Amino acid sequence: MPRRERNKFVKRGQIIDLLIEDYAFGGKGIGRIRNEHGEFVVFVPNTLPGQLVKTQIKKSSKKYAEGKLFDVLKPSEDEIDMPYQSIPGAPYINLPIEKQHKYKKQSTLELFKRIGKVADIEDKFDEFVTSPNTFHYRNKMEYGFSAIGYNHELKTDVDEFTLGFKKRGTWWCGDDLKKDSGLFDAELENQLKDIKEYCEKTGLAPWHAPKREGFFRYFVVRKSFKTNQLLFNLVTTSYDLPKFDLDKFANYLVELFGDRVAGLLHTINDETGDRTIATTGEISLVYGDDKIVEELLDLNFEISMKSFFQTNPKCAEKLYSKVVDYALENKEAVDNTVVLDLFCGTGTIGQIIANKADNTKIVGVDIVAAAIEDAKENAKRNNIEGLKFYAADVGKFLTEHPEYTNKIRTIILDPARAGIAPKTLKKIINLKAERLVYVSCNPATQARDTEQLMEAGYTIKKISLVDQFPHTAHIETVVLFEKN
Repeated sequence: MPRRERNKFVKRGQIIDLLIEDYAFGGKGIGRIRNEHGEFVVFVPNTLPGQLVKTQIKKSSKKYAEGKLFDVLKPSEDEIDMPYQSIPGAPYINLPIEKQHKYKKQSTLELFKRIGKVADIEDKFDEFVTSPNTFHYRNKMEYGFSAIGYNHELKTDVDEFTLGFKKRGTWWCGDDLKKDSGLFDAELENQLKDIKEYCEKTGLAPWHAPKREGFFRYFVVRKSFKTNQLLFNLVTTSYDLPKFDLDKFANYLVELFGDRVAGLLHTINDETGDRTIATTGEISLVYGDDKIVEELLDLNFEISMKSFFQTNPKCAEKLYSKVVDYALENKEAVDNTVVLDLFCGTGTIGQIIANKADNTKIVGVDIVAAAIEDAKENAKRNNIEGLKFYAADVGKFLTEHPEYTNKIRTIILDPARAGIAPKTLKKIINLKAERLVYVSCNPATQARDTEQLMEAGYTIKKISLVDQFPHTAHIETVVLFEKN
């Protein structure tokens, strides 16, 4: 018998209605199917206990299945009405923030027990750091154009010009954003329908995902909380470009937003893949500046359209403050030693620590040379001394810079979502630091790395959770490890 037919509960591709009963880490709601064969678990991301949902089974095994959320048929009793337009990027916006915090804390600590084998994780818990802004906290948003839209009354997709987000559970269908989503800039999002109308009147086609053709592709906006300015990037194909007046479009944006417009960039993306900035495309400045300035803990950072920068800068200040507290907790032990900021990117954490610790040498290391160049520029702009940046591989760093041997007491780790590769983690352990401050945007991989660190003689002293992304399943963790 073919393997896919063995499951007595659901088949891959099947669409079912399901009551969500529990919540697992990462925003996965747990539903159960019960019949004469027994009980079977289905995980559905971005759902809540109490919701009745329509889900399509994407993966099915003997023990459990995973579904994709199509629609919420009935809300949970915990949910409340909100004045914002519902979007896939904020699945929990109708859940009171205190309840969101409860689910996030409970499921994250459970993860450290299960994957990290830390039985007493509750005893190590320090603080749940909340976002200063629960709404309108994001500083960047990407809106997509589509030639296929969704008709909410007919509950079907239709041929129409749309600008907004993908319809939940689809890759081919757009859904117009007609008003403030509660996540980004209210004035901008309330005017997005006017921008769509302007583009539609040109007669040029929006991107048709199944056919992989069209002119308008994305409209990307960055915002500075320091200056309240907006930086725009219109992404189109090169086909039909001579028919579109970019200068006129820039003037239209200035008509709408006045001196809030920092600049307009235009990106050509002729690739068929679903990516905002093409690897082979070109980007040009149409109007104004190509950067905006943001402030974090009294330091200024120039941000271009391509720069990686914290999406919730006000909460990032609280996140970085927690990292600094952990790194400098035992000030005497840190004085006259080296704090190594690994995966330092553009050097934000290192600069903040250098700004607060007088007698400490901060060394930032990242394998990406372009990020290190940006880090050096940022440090120069902020007049920060006693801070050095190196483009280097972790394993080869001490060989290339033997002057730091046996001087690194504290290491700050802020890796990408995939966590730290086991070989790299071994190299970090070999640096023999007394303290590790591990920042993670994916506690699942951090919990996995915790087991390896504990085997190497480190124990968790403190853990804090930081709610960088209200109304989503994401949570950031800051863990202080100390060598036994």
